[in-house]
Amino acid sequence: MSVDAQREAAAVRAEWLGHLLSTAPADRPAAEAAISELYRLIGLDPPRFHWVPSPLAALETVPPGVRPRPSETADRLDEWPLPARFRRLVGRASVELDERVMRGSPGLDPMIRQLVRMPLTTSARSTIHIALQEPRGRRDAWYTALCVSWSAHYDAVRRCSGVVFTPEQNRLIDLWATPARSCGWWWPREDVCVVSERPVEIHTEVWDDEGEVRLHRSDGPALRFADGWDAHAWHGTRVPGWVVDDPGVERIAREANVEVRRCAIENIGWGAYIDRAGLRLVAAAPDPGNPGSELRLYDLRDQARVLLAVNGSVERDGSRRRYGLAVPGAFDDPLAAAGWTYGLSADQYARLVRRT
Repeated sequence: MSVDAQREAAAVRAEWLGHLLSTAPADRPAAEAAISELYRLIGLDPPRFHWVPSPLAALETVPPGVRPRPSETADRLDEWPLPARFRRLVGRASVELDERVMRGSPGLDPMIRQLVRMPLTTSARSTIHIALQEPRGRRDAWYTALCVSWSAHYDAVRRCSGVVFTPEQNRLIDLWATPARSCGWWWPREDVCVVSERPVEIHTEVWDDEGEVRLHRSDGPALRFADGWDAHAWHGTRVPGWVVDDPGVERIAREANVEVRRCAIENIGWGAYIDRAGLRLVAAAPDPGNPGSELRLYDLRDQARVLLAVNGSVERDGSRRRYGLAVPGAFDDPLAAAGWTYGLSADQYARLVRRT
């Protein structure tokens, strides 16, 4: 893949990341026209459209005049008839498109996947997907099918290579891409299609060299829709609002989820949390894997201890992050505790040249 083609692929990725994170009002005529044509491709008449302000409204309300089947509930989306039919349509198209790419430019597909598809898939899972699906504890295949990464992949193939698709293939690519460019997610039934507006706010941070982003905001909801539904996130982890807005030692002590506790402590700052919680210092030692830094071992609740360390890698802003690691309460030696987190003995850890 030439340097110019790689630049074009990066431009395609940036363009589609913009669509993924867009907070512009939906282009309803464009979305409805494309979805209507997609219905025709599976042999159905265009549906009636029911617009909602957020995905939560789409999943927790039923459009007027609709009597859903027993299987058409939010937690059984993969069993809905039409999402399955549309997934099969796109799946068959993917096979045909990939065969054409492999015949015309066999080395292209892995590069497009690396430069475009995977970064966008990761960004989608770390933003919209975690906010909307984490409470339900599952990843529905329909939302994966709607991810902008599919459209971006074949858009990049068309723009970065000499591979030529048929008019029918180009039409399907364009039809599937239009809702991704024009609105939020959509939920098709035979006679009615529910379509969500985009969020009115989305806050992210870049966290990888390929430009992947994840939800993060330190002073409010990371994602918010016009109807007031929102979600808080701390460096890509979905958290209750108190973690961001009002973290406290007592709330942290009551929280059962380890990841939520970690995020709340990071928000306060490990040093401040240790002081406020009155944790007893067990022992401290220079960190051989991170020269100039110290390992500090503290007593924690429930016969556990926490090892406070400094990250060996520099953050994007040039700082080094302090973090805590839960270790068994039997450890009295910070080096032994640090080695345990790597599967090493204290002596082995002490001989490390540099820890990342």
